[in-house]
Order: sequence, then C-alpha cells, then structure tokens
Amino acid sequence: MKVDESGIPDLERMRHRWNRYLPADVRVLDASLAPAGFDARFSAVRRHYLYRVSDAPWGVDPLRRRDTLAWGRPLSVDAMNEASKALHGLHDFAAFCKQREGSTTIRELQQLLWRRVDEYLVEVSVSADAFCHSMVRSLVGALLLIGDGRRDRAWPERQLGSRVRHSAVAPAHGLTLVRVDYPPDDELAARADQTRNVRSTPGQADTSSAR
Repeated sequence: MKVDESGIPDLERMRHRWNRYLPADVRVLDASLAPAGFDARFSAVRRHYLYRVSDAPWGVDPLRRRDTLAWGRPLSVDAMNEASKALHGLHDFAAFCKQREGSTTIRELQQLLWRRVDEYLVEVSVSADAFCHSMVRSLVGALLLIGDGRRDRAWPERQLGSRVRHSAVAPAHGLTLVRVDYPPDDELAARADQTRNVRSTPGQADTSSAR
C-alpha cells in the first residue's frame, strides 16, 4: 500500500479496500486524518439517535423489520411527548441506565420528541450531550408504556427521582445512531478534557468519572 512521507496510507485506496472486507451492512463513505486532540468519544458535544416503532395490529412492514420495533398496542404520541417533558435537562439518569463501575449517570437530555410519520409508524428523536449505557432504550421502553396507557404520564418523572433502574428496556434493533456533533478542530482537546471531568446536577455533588 502506497504511503506518504508521514507514513499515512492512501486513504482513498484504503476506503475501497475496507469496503471489500466489511460486511454488507457497513460502508465507509469517506476517510480523513483526525485533527490533533480528537477523541471519538470524549470530544463529542452531542449525539443524536432515532428509534422507530410500529403500532400496527399486524406487526411491522416486512421491509422495515430490521430497524423497527413491533408494538402490538395503539400509541398516543401526545401522551408520550407530555411525559417526556419532565426528562429534559440535566439529571441523574440512574433509573434509565445500566450502571457501570466508575461511570456517572448524569447527562443533559436535550431532545426527546415523538412524532407519527405514518398511519402505524412512530419515531422518537433523542439527543443529549452524552448517553450512559442503555439510556435511550430505557427511555423509549418507559415511554411506550405511557403511550399505550399502561402507565400514567407522571411515571417516568417518578422513576427519574427514584434512581432505581426498571425493566422497561426497548429492544436494540429499533435504535439508530443518526449523527455525532463535534466542536471546531481547535476545541477538540479542550472538549475531551471537559467531558472527562466529574459532573453533578444542581445541588448535588458527584465524585464519579464522566466516562
């Protein structure tokens, strides 16, 4: 493989090579050198996810079965959006995370918005400065119980305050990572340092790592 003076291989040729060996559901569209100070995880300022749910009585369109959850009960988008409001902002999301030793569960949830995009297809857009393990799927699982009427609209807020993890976790296949936002190149290292710092909610001291 041809390399330049710095020892970096020809990225265009590497892209074609990667796509020959990767599985069919993974494609490399472009490749470039990361700026100094870049950390794929800690330099990010925001992550965006999308979760799709079908509430059709017959299940999911076969062509969408790999990226859409079948939910056998009618869902109220209004009820789920109303319940979502209390979860926005900076909170300790321990009730909605699979906790890991040495990791914090304090996150800033910036968007949690449900919309009906077709007669039997519902999508929720979720954005935050970071997510802890299983957080999106736990939020979705809890809110689907409000959407189908099995829980009242204040239940997610009560769960949030309890900091006790519940079992309403949505399956993984309905979840898609849509985009990751990064700051300008000259702010990447500073952002990574900031993300690694300890975090706390208003009025609460936190001594855990930001990872």
